[in-house]
Amino acid sequence: MITADKSVELAPYFTVIHHTKGRIRVRVSPKIQEQGKNVSIEEIETLPQKIDGINKIKVNKIIGSITIEYNSDIFKKELWDNMIAGNNLDEITEIINKLYKEVV
Repeated sequence: MITADKSVELAPYFTVIHHTKGRIRVRVSPKIQEQGKNVSIEEIETLPQKIDGINKIKVNKIIGSITIEYNSDIFKKELWDNMIAGNNLDEITEIINKLYKEVV
C-alpha cells in the first residue's frame, strides 16, 4: 500500500521532464526498484481514488515515466518541487495525509 510517507520516500527517484499547471511528467530512476519493491504500478495508478487533488496518473513503463494530472489549487507547484528535491518532507507528508480519502 502506498502511504504519504512512502510517496515522499520515493519522490527523490523522480526527475521532472515537464511541468505545467495541473500536470507534471517525471522520469523514474531505475534505482527506485530497491525502495519500491512493495509498490505496484496498479497501486500507483489507483492513487487518484485515494488522494483528493490527484485527478489521473499514467505510468509509461517503456520509457520509465509517470504523468500526474492534479488540481493546482490543492497541489501547488512548489509542493512538487520541494518533494522531488527532498525539502520540507514532514510538511508535505502532513499535507498528503490530510488529503487521503476514506476508501471503503
